[in-house]
Amino acid sequence: MGERWVGRVALVTGASSGIGAAIARKLAGHGMKVVGCVQDNVFHQLQALADELKRQNISGLLYPVKCDVSKEADILAMFSEIKDKFGGVDVCVNNAGLSFDCPLLSGKTEHWRYMLEVNVLGVAICTREAVGQMISNGVDDGHVFHLNRLLVNFVGFLLLLHGHRVCIGSTLGFYCGTKHMITAMTEGLRQELRLQNSNIRITCISPGAVDTNFFNNMLGDEEGEKLSSELKLLRPEDIADQLVHALHCPPHCQIHDIHIRAVEQLQ
Repeated sequence: MGERWVGRVALVTGASSGIGAAIARKLAGHGMKVVGCVQDNVFHQLQALADELKRQNISGLLYPVKCDVSKEADILAMFSEIKDKFGGVDVCVNNAGLSFDCPLLSGKTEHWRYMLEVNVLGVAICTREAVGQMISNGVDDGHVFHLNRLLVNFVGFLLLLHGHRVCIGSTLGFYCGTKHMITAMTEGLRQELRLQNSNIRITCISPGAVDTNFFNNMLGDEEGEKLSSELKLLRPEDIADQLVHALHCPPHCQIHDIHIRAVEQLQ
């Protein structure tokens, strides 16, 4: 990843497992100071990852923080801690996200509201605070990442999750709507940064099906394990590698959208 990022500070939300943990591990391995945040109920997993990386004597570090990204007060407290501990962020990875099986015609309002708070508002607030710290510190080569979603479609499986279009047969329209907002917010942020003549970069990464707990959480353990066992899914490390690739580009280059899917995936 080059010497440019060694010793610099990255925030990764939802860093205790899956894609978030892979990204935190990768960035710390490249010498970055990684602030990982998770909710209180899985903080022990993040602490265990931080302890593991410390034992490996890597050049960087993972600093665990408790933060519920559905709560603005938690996010603001986290950024205050980052400023006090490290001076501010240089890279912000908005990875935290979730879905419920709640169709638009029969879903529960509390599920819709929580998805909005985590998938959209949490991303917007983290981005605002991160870019604010970058600008305040004179960081003109910072980088913001939004984790999005591609359609998941395999032979025998059709889980219509998409941040770029809504497909016939989908009962996850609200979740797709939150991910469409990420697509729009990515371009909106790019344009706002250009209006300020800022060279801070924004990249949206849209994976297909990845071998994480996402499908277990949404479909239940039995169906989630069935999907994972019968298909060759992407690994969380595959997504982390794409993020590092975007970071590695020269400061004058911006990779705006990354779409990555398993070879077996139909769409």
